[in-house]
Amino acid sequence: MSDEEVLLRAYLVVFLLLLVIFGGISGYLYRKFAVLSGTDFTPPPVTVAAATADVRAWDLTLEAVGTIRAARGVDLSTEASGEVIAITVESGARVQAGDLLLTLNDKVEQASRERQKANLELARLLFERDQQLVRQKSIPQSQYDRSKADLDSAIAQLAETEARLENKRIYAPFSGTVGIIHVDVGDYVEPGTNITTLQDLSELEVDFSIPERHTPQLRAGQDIEVAVDAYPEQTFHATLKAVDARIDTGTRNLQLRAALDPGSGLLPGMFARLTIFLGETETVVTVPETAISYSLHGNTVYVVEQNDGELTVQPRVVATGRVREGRIAVTGGLQGGEQVVTAGQNKLFRGARIAIDESVALQ
Repeated sequence: MSDEEVLLRAYLVVFLLLLVIFGGISGYLYRKFAVLSGTDFTPPPVTVAAATADVRAWDLTLEAVGTIRAARGVDLSTEASGEVIAITVESGARVQAGDLLLTLNDKVEQASRERQKANLELARLLFERDQQLVRQKSIPQSQYDRSKADLDSAIAQLAETEARLENKRIYAPFSGTVGIIHVDVGDYVEPGTNITTLQDLSELEVDFSIPERHTPQLRAGQDIEVAVDAYPEQTFHATLKAVDARIDTGTRNLQLRAALDPGSGLLPGMFARLTIFLGETETVVTVPETAISYSLHGNTVYVVEQNDGELTVQPRVVATGRVREGRIAVTGGLQGGEQVVTAGQNKLFRGARIAIDESVALQ
């Protein structure tokens, strides 16, 4: 066999091998595409949670913010200057009305009082003697008048010294709890120096304001719910106590004051959020808060619709109102009885097919 025949036979073998390989690949691809040609590429339904928009009767309320204060609370300061020589109370102590809290150096006033007591005693003796003598007509009336004036002057001077002496002491004006004391024994204080605060925590109030347009809706005795950051899981009851007699011309707000129920345990100065119950009700369409998707284009809900036996969703812009107990009022764009998606909105689009997960508990 010649070399040319050997080479030709080798080419033939290679050709046959390639034919077999490519034929097998072609057959495999044909069968694969034949199978895929009958497959449905429609994405599966999106699993979501849903709830029905229901109609509820909600109490009409107003929202406001305010500050808690003690019905009786003062910052104690001194009217006189001097060195602190005694502090007879501790920070945070409970005191009774009239208890001595602080004493300033009063040695000068003490000495002056003793001198004026002596002057008063002398003036009284002279007046009593002249009173007898004038009856006997032994002295002129002018001398008697001078003795009486000296007695009155001595009484007044002693009273003045007693008043200055009292200014050297600070007493509790009412029963309450003392705050942090800001001075120590030995400090020199000036008139008006803040010594401490005294608060009667047994009776607390809340001062707040609302826009003037709500004035006709308010009256003393209305119930108020108070919430504070210190107790986020708890609310406190208060009663509207007073409505101011005028509108603030700077803010056009009406000032109000409410009395907290005793035993709340709150402290003056706390920031409070108030819900004022107006004594009336309104009918509103509500959905769970999670049903609302917030965006710059408007608040949106996905409404569940049934098309050809399948559940689909359509986005709808709605107007929202107040929030209460995990539900939000929808004031426009939704009717009671319509079903809305409450979880899984991030996977939805207009016309998307859905499957509702009934195991999700909703309010």
